[in-house]
Amino acid sequence: MSYCLSVQKLPENHVSRYYHDHVYGISIEHDSLLFERLVMEINQAGLSWVTILRKQENFRKAFDSYDIEKIAHYGDDKMEELLQNEGIIRNQLKIRAVIHNANEVLQLIEKHGSFKLWLDMHHPAELQDWVKLFKKTFKFTGPEIVREFLVSLAYLPGAHDEFCHLKN
Repeated sequence: MSYCLSVQKLPENHVSRYYHDHVYGISIEHDSLLFERLVMEINQAGLSWVTILRKQENFRKAFDSYDIEKIAHYGDDKMEELLQNEGIIRNQLKIRAVIHNANEVLQLIEKHGSFKLWLDMHHPAELQDWVKLFKKTFKFTGPEIVREFLVSLAYLPGAHDEFCHLKN
């Protein structure tokens, strides 16, 4: 399920509320959507989540609808194109991490059948174990990025507290 939002004109609290109510803390099955979430979490570092959600469609276009194999083969020309794209976060380290991580995800798919199966293979795990695993496997995946990625996909608890209307 894609969670692309047309949020350009929505007030900030509506953008956050939609994401919280319809996306956050919900498992994703498809590898390209999992990769999209990882890319968004990496790009959120140092910025507000609403900023990233407002740029979500721009990211999707810039990164070829998260075609993991295509991204893994990006060269210098595509890198330069991305660095000039005002619709995304133009951070060279983050863009290089996306390309590197696409290659890592392809290897995980080859070895384990899918990115999702690789994640499932390590679940349940404690946050510190996830962080070690992600640091060993991916670039630009510090503790906060790993935590948010995993909470957003229901691999770790914390998406909805006891007072949340979505808490079961």
